[in-house]
Amino acid sequence: MKLSLDGGKLLYALGVLFAFAALIYFVSDVVFGLSIPVTAVLLFVTFVGFLIAGLVIERDVLDVVALAISGLSYVVFIGYVVTRYELGETGIFVLLALSAGLFVGLGYGIRQQALDVDRRTAGYAVVALLAVSVLFVGADLATGDVEYTVTLQDETTATITEEHTERDRTRVSVDLGTVSATNPTPFTRPVDMPSARGCLSGTNESVDDSFPIRYEPRSFEVADRLGGGEERTQTLTAEVPVVAEEPGEQTYAIEQAESCDVSHDEPTLVIVFEPDSPTAV
Repeated sequence: MKLSLDGGKLLYALGVLFAFAALIYFVSDVVFGLSIPVTAVLLFVTFVGFLIAGLVIERDVLDVVALAISGLSYVVFIGYVVTRYELGETGIFVLLALSAGLFVGLGYGIRQQALDVDRRTAGYAVVALLAVSVLFVGADLATGDVEYTVTLQDETTATITEEHTERDRTRVSVDLGTVSATNPTPFTRPVDMPSARGCLSGTNESVDDSFPIRYEPRSFEVADRLGGGEERTQTLTAEVPVVAEEPGEQTYAIEQAESCDVSHDEPTLVIVFEPDSPTAV
């Protein structure tokens, strides 16, 4: 049995797969950092643009390739809207039902040749889509991005209980300050609170001087987006390493630095944020 492989169709299929990968990468907010609604608009514009291309192109297979990319764009658009806006079960059902009706209608129209688009009309439509895209992207870039503000306490006190004294090494939870995220733009934007790590300086205690820092409430307890004009404040907490022989209180100074390579004369909690993160006020 001899298998016949059409090289051209294989390359077309690879092109569609790479287009799908590019769409997934686009919505990851890694490269362009656009707002959520503008990203959704661009995905929908991509869907419409390739749909028009599929209706206009007359060459064999290329029209199918354009329609395939159009359909994948819509799938990514639906997935992005559902995950970013956390639609409820009813909302997801309605969205999927409308999408089913849309594609059944498009398929029927194409089969009945009721969606024939001439090149001139298609050209006007593409220009209109480009204008809409430029308008939204320009407004998005002009209005800025989410701003983060770190407010650290001057010092914090760790309360050591009898339970802590029974261990050779223990960690005590303390509050360090707050981080506020403010969205001054009219667009809903993704929020990614800056990650931080901490270390203990200015003590001769024989303990691991590094400690984890986390946000309260936790990331899974709050939405990963911020509406236009909204602000969110989360508390920075840490599990500080201590060696305690008796119950009491231990006071630590708090300082933000670029690295843990600093020394102090008094017990100090050094907070290090990622590069390009906001500074403390």
